Amino acid sequence: MRDLLVLGSASAVPTKRRNHNGYLLRWDGHGLLFDPGEGTQRQMTRAGASATELNWLCLTHFHGDHCLGVPGIVQRIARDQVPHPVRAVFPGSGAEYWARLRHASLFRDTDVITEHPLTGDGVDLDTGDAPFTLTARRLSHPVDAYGYRLAEPDGRRMLPDELARFGVTGPLVRTLLDTGAVVAPSGRTVRLDEVSARRPGQVFAFVMDTRLCAGVTALAAGADMLVIESTFLNRDAALAAEYGHLTAGQAGRVASDGGVRHLVLTHFSERYPADEEHRFHDEAAAAFDGEITVVHDLDRIPLPKRRDK
Repeated sequence: MRDLLVLGSASAVPTKRRNHNGYLLRWDGHGLLFDPGEGTQRQMTRAGASATELNWLCLTHFHGDHCLGVPGIVQRIARDQVPHPVRAVFPGSGAEYWARLRHASLFRDTDVITEHPLTGDGVDLDTGDAPFTLTARRLSHPVDAYGYRLAEPDGRRMLPDELARFGVTGPLVRTLLDTGAVVAPSGRTVRLDEVSARRPGQVFAFVMDTRLCAGVTALAAGADMLVIESTFLNRDAALAAEYGHLTAGQAGRVASDGGVRHLVLTHFSERYPADEEHRFHDEAAAAFDGEITVVHDLDRIPLPKRRDK
């Protein structure tokens, strides 16, 4: 399963329709929870998600709408006796805030959570035996903030017609994949690149509170799915720049310039009434002609099918 579960989609102030932020990416049995704001634990319950699904807890920064759900999530991990490691990633300059959230109240603690503070402009995180890499890049916000990029290594797609042409079948295919070459029944040596094609790995990018900057560009490049804040409509671009945010139009341009396949807009300001929601889509679509989703709480959004090349 590879999909995004939207647990909340408001910005600073939750509304009747939108909870504080919270995004659970499920990727081949690994669960990455991004920016759990207030109420995330309950939203997970409503959505049928479990703390036992979590392997990563990734915070972009320490504004409340992106982290006030941490105490509940941490305590739920402990209460449910999650047996596997859970890596907590956050800006290192906010370690004091992490410590307060991590130990916000009395509970029987757990030792499965390990802390991985971020420093510098870019960090390649150790993902162990997970089937992906995870990179954090610094963003442009009034406080230290990072975005995240999950990338699957490229693979190979076997070409059945070419395999048949050379008579490579059964166990020979496995040998070919393992060694890169095999001797066919005809006696000819067949190389892997003769009977297969590159299968690009999938890429997921997560960009929250930021102005346009080099980090945004690097995270979004070639993403199959880009989850990005679009706090403001274009008419409020000056406010967006002042407070370190993006407009829907800017999000659309990021997706277009980066060759993104599916643009997911979220983190909407409470200043806009429901009847203006379509404007976020329309303003992004003016710059980006790919698939666009304006999220709602508890949406489940599958990653696009793999690229062929």
